Amino acid sequence: MDRMACLDLPAFPLQLLLRQHPEWRGHPVAVVDSDQPRGIVLWVNASARAARILSGMSFAAALSLSGDLRAAPVPKAQIDRAVLAVSRRLREQSPHVEPSAEEPGVFWLDASGLEPLYGSLDAWAAGIETGLSAMGLSAVVVVGFRRFATYALARSGQGVRVLHDAAEEQAALQEVPLERLAIAPGTRDALAKLGVHSLGAFLRLPSEGIRRRYGKAAFDLHRMASGELNLPLQPEHPVEPVTTRLILDRPETDVERLMALIETRLPPLLEELAGRGQVLEELRLLFRFERLGEHKERIRPAAPTLDARQILELIRLRLSAARLPDGVEELHLLVRAVNPEQRQLELLAVRPRRDLEAANRALARVRAAFGEQSVVRARLSSGHLPENSFAWEPLSRLEPAHPRTRLQRRLVRRLYRRPIPLPPRPRHEPDGWMLHGLEQGPVVRVWGPYVVAGGWWVRALHREYHFAETRKGELLWVFYDRVRRGWFVHGQVE
Repeated sequence: MDRMACLDLPAFPLQLLLRQHPEWRGHPVAVVDSDQPRGIVLWVNASARAARILSGMSFAAALSLSGDLRAAPVPKAQIDRAVLAVSRRLREQSPHVEPSAEEPGVFWLDASGLEPLYGSLDAWAAGIETGLSAMGLSAVVVVGFRRFATYALARSGQGVRVLHDAAEEQAALQEVPLERLAIAPGTRDALAKLGVHSLGAFLRLPSEGIRRRYGKAAFDLHRMASGELNLPLQPEHPVEPVTTRLILDRPETDVERLMALIETRLPPLLEELAGRGQVLEELRLLFRFERLGEHKERIRPAAPTLDARQILELIRLRLSAARLPDGVEELHLLVRAVNPEQRQLELLAVRPRRDLEAANRALARVRAAFGEQSVVRARLSSGHLPENSFAWEPLSRLEPAHPRTRLQRRLVRRLYRRPIPLPPRPRHEPDGWMLHGLEQGPVVRVWGPYVVAGGWWVRALHREYHFAETRKGELLWVFYDRVRRGWFVHGQVE
């Protein structure tokens, strides 16, 4: 009979946060969706639960229960990178690994035929737990026969468990609490009113009645728990990356000679991509210098392409701007590929006056010359302070504009990167408040105050904002900071 294992990394984002901040161990720790008072607590450790902090609370409510709480968001990109790293480690133990798409931190492995290699499945499972522990991760490993059974037991167990026959697996499955499974809270609470708290009690209910009263999700859960619905393992099949490696006879410091070497190696990489039916989205260059160690660069064209001339131009711009600080002993080229878009042929398409493709190629050259952070755009966010109400994010590609018609012109408030401190305001001003120099004249009108206060979850603040109009018509946005006891200009209105 085929054997299957399920690996669960409990509260996976919380484990990643504690691995990133090991000094937080021993304190109440939580993962929140955003670092703001209205952020929602997603995962908590045992110390936080002891302080009555539970998932679903707001960040502000959690802080009111424990001022010692440490919390931070864990970005999805960080979780995805960790899932890839764990998958690579697990493929050393089994050739077939399936990470869960719905629950990051859950993996299924094919355990069939591994006993002769490891002596026993107990030793194999213990090796998996030891390897993940070396990565700073706590894992639960259950080896059984059915996909859902191993998953349910892993979600409700600890350490390593090996089930030796299907009857033992089904008997253990009866004791799994429903609260440990991904079941809708409303369905779980409704079943609790009937005294149904475990899978065993849940399986004693008629499946058709469950479908009518609780919906398809509960019906599928019943079928999987009973064994009527048993999904097979669906392992990932990672494709080998397209890469090449150059080991130089002597350290190279000349950019032109290095470009000549790259020009000989890039076309074969693009030909291999074309054979796969893919195009280049990003090219990563890893330089190993004689004395300075390793250095990485990324080249990203305006759109996925197989045009070697366009890619070489971007590489030349990046290397010319970087100015090799040391002799290059080794060079790696690694391609990240994607499938090309299938665009519909348009015979009578209306061409816009603005060529966005040309603009994107120009921005790609700017990124190549000055780095990835040289082309950004503002994104609105829900920050408490005005300077936190937006963030800069990399702009990968220009999209067609969709302007909205305005009947009236809108005023634009432009913020300074940092508030500029103003000289102390005298108590008596016979000539008026000279806010912005003699050329603009004194302030003639002031609107305000508009108070922004709070921030106690990081540091207390109290600002009183005003709009101040000078005699020459300049409209400035200023505030008085009661904590620092000073005036600042934060921007101006145009």
